[in-house]
Amino acid sequence: MTFVLEAVFAGLLLCVVFIIRLYVVVKTGRRSKSGTKGPVAVLVVAGSGGHTTEILRLMESLSSSYTPRHYVIADTDRMSQEKVCTFESSKQQSDSKTQFTIHRIPRSREVRQSLSSSVVSTLNALQYSLPLVFRLRPDMKIWSYRSHWKLKTAMIYIFIVYVLCNGPGTCVPLCVAALLLGILGMKKVVIVYVESICRVQTLSLTGKILYPISDYFFVQWSSLRDKYPKSIFLGRIV
Repeated sequence: MTFVLEAVFAGLLLCVVFIIRLYVVVKTGRRSKSGTKGPVAVLVVAGSGGHTTEILRLMESLSSSYTPRHYVIADTDRMSQEKVCTFESSKQQSDSKTQFTIHRIPRSREVRQSLSSSVVSTLNALQYSLPLVFRLRPDMKIWSYRSHWKLKTAMIYIFIVYVLCNGPGTCVPLCVAALLLGILGMKKVVIVYVESICRVQTLSLTGKILYPISDYFFVQWSSLRDKYPKSIFLGRIV
């Protein structure tokens, strides 16, 4: 009986420590400032279809200092790799020193997949994301990105961009892996999420998941800012 009580107490203590550490990681992220110079490794999460097009438009606005670029694509996405390779080929014409790699992980959620089954598929994607993030080990100052940037692109340079996320659910396991890396004290985590301009009244499922843990959460409609007090509204940034 004593052993059981000790085990329960130890488990509760670990949970409390984990929650406190999570709170510290999330709350201290806002005080991070960029100051790193030189090449910056970027982990870019490319969704399918238009999401890849949008993320590549964002990449066009980044300087050549953001290299190497590590692209993460869902294993069922056959078109994004071609788009990425085409984009990188054009980049290499102007900068021969640019480097990139492509990695694949299981898709977190297929279109119209039920929420119950998507939990299982997301956990499956997480077990691939953890070793990938730990192996690449970018500094985890994160831009979670859901729409391309044309206006106010100077905002990109306020933070050091190490992870760019795009796609309805592909970025979730990678952001969780990044957050765990921060909780373990191995890297600093700052999550910046930009909701798509097409989300006017409600957040996307990915936005709802990442809203509690994001350090900076941008929306592009004032109606969303009114509903989500933590969010930041700067007008249309696409």
